[in-house]
Amino acid sequence: MSMTETKVTTQVHRVFINATPQQIWDAITSPEWTEKYGYNTRQEIDLRPGGAYRAFANQGMKDYGSPDVVVEGEVIEADPPRKLVQTWRMLFEPDMSAEPMTRLTWEIDEDMGVSRLTVTHELQDAPIHAELVAGNVPNAGGGWAFVLSDLKTLLETGGTLGG
Repeated sequence: MSMTETKVTTQVHRVFINATPQQIWDAITSPEWTEKYGYNTRQEIDLRPGGAYRAFANQGMKDYGSPDVVVEGEVIEADPPRKLVQTWRMLFEPDMSAEPMTRLTWEIDEDMGVSRLTVTHELQDAPIHAELVAGNVPNAGGGWAFVLSDLKTLLETGGTLGG
């Protein structure tokens, strides 16, 4: 008899941004913005419950052999400009695609004259995703810490970490 261990991993990332909740909302939900920070991927999201979420490979990802759609999911809840809950799964490689959907929650609150963005990523039974989004895989980017730092830099300065 073998026992299967179920591991629940939840990562919480928080950043304070000198921007309005609406500016942050637009940056995380508008394709024109999502191409400008993080991994520079164009993302499309239908903000209705059950609506599709897709992130498309940038040219560098395509050159590396990535599929056209690198992340997929579905909207669970959208309360602009305060909260977005969605499912989320990376599709870069077959092992990633085989992991279950994860749950991603974006919460935007005003706090001390700035906005606080909290990203909670529930990664139950998705160890590959957990390592990647934590930024623990060499040469695979910095995970959510990098994405949120770059988003903050873009909204506050108009530039990005990459220049």
